[in-house]
Amino acid sequence: MTISTKPVLWGEVDENGRLTIPAEIAAQYGLKPGAKVLFGQEESGVHLHRPVTHLAKLYIEPSGRCNLDCVTCMRNVWTAPNEIMAEATFDRIMAGLSEFSPPPLVFFGGIGEPLMHPRLPEMIARVKTLGSSVELITNGTLLTERLSHQLIEAGLDVLWVSLDGATPESYADVRLGASLPKVLENLKQFNRARPKGHRPIPEIGIAFVAMQRNIHDLPEVMRIGRQLRATRLSVSNVLPYTEEMCQERLYDKVLNNMSFQPSPWGRKMSLPKMNPDGVLGEVLSQALNKGWNIKVAGSNLGSTNDTCPFIENGTMAIGWDGGASPCLPLLHSHISYWGTRHYFSHQYIIGNVAERSLRALWEAPDHQSYRHKVQGYEFAPCTFCGGCELAYENQEDCFGNEFPTCGNCLWSQGVIQCP
Repeated sequence: MTISTKPVLWGEVDENGRLTIPAEIAAQYGLKPGAKVLFGQEESGVHLHRPVTHLAKLYIEPSGRCNLDCVTCMRNVWTAPNEIMAEATFDRIMAGLSEFSPPPLVFFGGIGEPLMHPRLPEMIARVKTLGSSVELITNGTLLTERLSHQLIEAGLDVLWVSLDGATPESYADVRLGASLPKVLENLKQFNRARPKGHRPIPEIGIAFVAMQRNIHDLPEVMRIGRQLRATRLSVSNVLPYTEEMCQERLYDKVLNNMSFQPSPWGRKMSLPKMNPDGVLGEVLSQALNKGWNIKVAGSNLGSTNDTCPFIENGTMAIGWDGGASPCLPLLHSHISYWGTRHYFSHQYIIGNVAERSLRALWEAPDHQSYRHKVQGYEFAPCTFCGGCELAYENQEDCFGNEFPTCGNCLWSQGVIQCP
């Protein structure tokens, strides 16, 4: 049984052998005349990827500042200036957004805490006048009752809050300087301020960074989410920005596990829908540890490989200073760790909105060429191999690709996720 409010839509092959697609689908996914589309072949059919010419999601980093000192944060390993976005910079972004139809979803978030920008509610309200959906991520510590009402009145669609622990002790162990009871009280009053209804807007989403020290808290975080009427939960692994954080990883055995590397020569297991009890969990655990590629009710657990979520979602990111990047990981230079070795990711800035329009940045030939390369994923398998010095920077790889290379990106392997 399928419960859906969406109509069933069909394409049709015309007399010339060309596939025609319903107009609403073409508009939603940017399938315009001349668009180049990647086909992914699957057992049951063909997957049609979004063309890289379609801007569907824009990350805006309103602030590089933060009021906390979290052990999971990139800000621990850099010396870059941390300021808030200037009004003139945001004006340029607004002027650029008005040129896109349909307008992209706008997500306020980045490395800093968005609520540290004093004009954030006004920025959200301005974006809403263009018809965009707007989402925001926050640590929740600054979410006062007054600010909650301002965000709701501005038209915010989704409020994401970072909750990395379910007890005051485990939460404070990750988010230094924060108090879980205070954050939960802020969220409860935000929940009360939302319009009444079965699915009130703004929706509430919870972002959880899973580590050895807090993974046992996830069931309780889920319970807290139900109490808050949260409708979304995004769980990511931790990306260690210090050598000490490497011991917190939950994916040491994943990157070279053949279970997550679909291959015509690998062993395959197909499971039906089953009761989610301890027996099923034990079966899955044993199968994954033995290298079985598993499909559950038709969905392959190892399908997310060599696939950039930012490119697939039609994303661009704008930093607080107006610099534009294809994704959040390339917005700032930073160090992360693979065991005892550090990996240096150099930022990749296409240009700045102060000098070029948003559309010019998006349609720049070198930017489009890069997005095409990433969508086809023509990079060396550095996360699987990691056997040479080239794997520890994104300057070049052994396939001959030049900066920026993405073969060592954990987002593209389904290990790290952003809301």
